Formats: sequence, C-alpha cells, structure tokens
Amino acid sequence: MQLSPADEARLSYFTPLGYQVSNQCGYCHSKKASSACSWASSPSVHVSHYQSLVNRGWRRSGTQFYKPNSRDSCCPHYTIRLDASDFKSTKDQRQAVNRWNQYILGQDYRQKAARLCPKTRQEKKWRRNHFDLGELAHEAEYKNVKRPTSRLTKEPIEPEHRFEVTLEPDNFTEEKYALYANYEKNIHHRPPSKVTRNGFRKFLCSGLKRGVQNYEEGGGKRLGSYHQCYRLDGRLVALGVLDLLPDCVSSVYLIYHTSVIDWNFGKLSALQEIALTIEGGYRFYYMGFYIHSCAKMQYKATYHPSYILDPETYAWDLLDADVLARLSARKYVSLSRERALNIPTNSLFSFLQADALTTATFSAELAMGPEAFKQASDYVNGIMTADEVHEKIDLGAWKIALGSKVTLLRNLVGWEDSEMTNIYNIKGLAAEFAACIGPELVKETCIKWSR
Repeated sequence: MQLSPADEARLSYFTPLGYQVSNQCGYCHSKKASSACSWASSPSVHVSHYQSLVNRGWRRSGTQFYKPNSRDSCCPHYTIRLDASDFKSTKDQRQAVNRWNQYILGQDYRQKAARLCPKTRQEKKWRRNHFDLGELAHEAEYKNVKRPTSRLTKEPIEPEHRFEVTLEPDNFTEEKYALYANYEKNIHHRPPSKVTRNGFRKFLCSGLKRGVQNYEEGGGKRLGSYHQCYRLDGRLVALGVLDLLPDCVSSVYLIYHTSVIDWNFGKLSALQEIALTIEGGYRFYYMGFYIHSCAKMQYKATYHPSYILDPETYAWDLLDADVLARLSARKYVSLSRERALNIPTNSLFSFLQADALTTATFSAELAMGPEAFKQASDYVNGIMTADEVHEKIDLGAWKIALGSKVTLLRNLVGWEDSEMTNIYNIKGLAAEFAACIGPELVKETCIKWSR
C-alpha cells in the first residue's frame, strides 16, 4: 500500500501496549493500592488527535500515552479543565501574583515610578474594582515594565529584578537540565543516579509536533509542545511544559528552582498559563487529572469554573459543591450514571452495588488481570464493548506500519482466522486499543510495530 507524503503526514502512529494492572500507586502509596491503565506509545502524534484523546480521558508522559481506569483504581483520575474565558480568581491567587510583582519591581522602583508616571484617579479606581488577569500576570515582565527617565540621573529607572517569560520549543538544553536536576533532587528527593539527561529528554523534551494554525484573517495559533521558561535576572528559575492543542492549553509539568520555593510558582505559572489560554484563543485550560483523594491535587478545584470529564459518557460536569460532595462520599463517581440511578449526593451507598455489577463480580474482574479482553472493554468505564467494536469499527481497514511499509491489518497472514477477543494476537490487541480511542481516531491513525 503506497501512501502519498501528504497522506502519511496526516497520520499519527501508535504502538498499543495493552491494559496493565499494578499494585502500586504514586499518590496514596497504600499497601492495598491498585491502578489500572490502557497504554500506548508514539513518537509522532498530531495535536488534533491528541486533543481527541485528552477528551476521552487520555494523558501523555513523554512519548507514553495512558488512559486510567478510574473505577478499578484506588485513586480515581478525572480529567479536569477550566473555561478560561470565565475564569474567576480567588483572593490568594491574586495575592500570590501581587506579592511576586512587588518583589520584582522593588520598593525603590515603585516609589520613583509613582512620582514619574502617576496613575489618574480613574485608573486607580478601575484597578481596585476590576481584575485583569493579563495585566496582572504580565505586569512585572521586563518587556512590560515602564522605565521613565529619572530627572536626577537622566537614565531610565530600572526594576529591582529582571523577570522574563518566554515560550520556547521543548528542546533539551543544559540550562533546562540543570533546573530539572535541582528540582528532582531537592523537591522530590530523588537520588542523583536516578536523575539523568536521558530521562529528562524522554520525560519533558519529547512532546507533540509543533506547528501553527493559520487563520484567513491573518495571524496564527501556535500548536504542539513547548516550554514556558521563567528567568529571574537572566537565570532560569522555573519551566512549565505545555501542550498547545487546537482548543486548549494542556499543562503537563512544572519544575522550579529551590531558590524560588517561597514564591508559590504553582499559582504564578497557572495564572500565566490561563492568560496564555485567553490571549492565544485556546479557551480551555487543562490541568491534567484531578484526584480528589490526594490532598496535593485538590488545589485544582480552586480554579473556577472547572469541569471534570465523566469517565463513562465523556460529558463535562461543573466541579461544584454537589460534585465535590459526591467525590468525598464515595471512591468513584460517574455523574451521568448517578443521575440515571438517582443516587443522593451524600449517600454512602457503594456505587458498585448500585450498578448492575455486584461487588463480588467486581472482585472477580480484578482477579482476572489483563488476560481477559472484557477487562478492558465490557467492564471498563468509557471503553467500547467488544460488540460495539465489531459493529462500529472495520478493524481490517486500520493501517499498520511494518518497517517502512504501510498495509492494512486485513492483509496480515492469519488475520481472518484470529479472534478479536484474544489479546495475545494482533487482532485482539488492536481491538482493545480501538475500544479505547474510538472509531474516528482509528480512521486517522496507524498502528506501528517493529518486526
């Protein structure tokens, strides 16, 4: 099968890695931990395809892509996003950025600037009564700082510190690696032997293809993986890894230097990224997964209005007091299912018992492990059943790359004789992956296996 260069360039390539169950959890570290994910790897994913995956509960770590099974995990993951166009800041978020801006500008600069460039009464009143995220987030960036000429020295007055924010390609540099090493060793207390340049490249420098979405009226939207770099007096002190997708800015990871640990760069970077979302026309700001049972993750619920993805229907539900109460009352929540079953907000009644599955059946499922295809289809939230895959997807028409050649799955020897429910053959593994990504992405992707 010969593909034109244009057709080949439109494909995303995936290697399905199957459904994997683990007894370890990086969030609760419990002895009874359980986590389950569908996995795939890819060195080449288009931003539009990744946008579709994110909206089906997928996430990436470097070139590894995974979809957690929230119902079978000790710490359920819910994709969370903020509608940046309606963002309502909290007092502590505003205080964090105001405190940083005051530090950057310095008292001497602020006093001189107030004399040389005094604000009008109307400007002061407007500032007191209105919150402009873009203005506040960018106020102390050196390119935006007003530097009127001093009457005494005849020289422009300078802020106490030079703060710069730049959006750069997610390429490896020694400057970035030094920051990463400082963060991993001092914040996460990882031994030096576990912090390597190769690990940094794989984890934070191997993102999505970069490009520009141009508009007829002019201008364009940057797409792909980038590093948002924060420099203080010329030194890189923080770096945010971002995926810029057609309809969102997706925050991947943040690292910062121990010298700025007291300045709450989590809030500062989030406000910068929300501002980027608004200014770039992306609308939604994705903060990865929300894990209600993990205290370190609960800050994500303070960015309003945020929505979580229903793991079964892929509908977006406002993360309001009702949903938070439901998440506190039971381990796993699918709001669409709970509404259909009319489950009260604060009910402690097990959701699994309210479901068609009994607790005993659920325990039996876990004991099966990844050997049974139904573990990753019939009983996993939000994944197509084997019957749905058979009815809605022509698996044989899925493209597969074997070395430098591309063919269709149906052309493989033994394809017609193999069973879709056997994950130990290519048809079964392909069917399982198709169930996780849906019919549309099957048409726009190519499976890639090495011989």
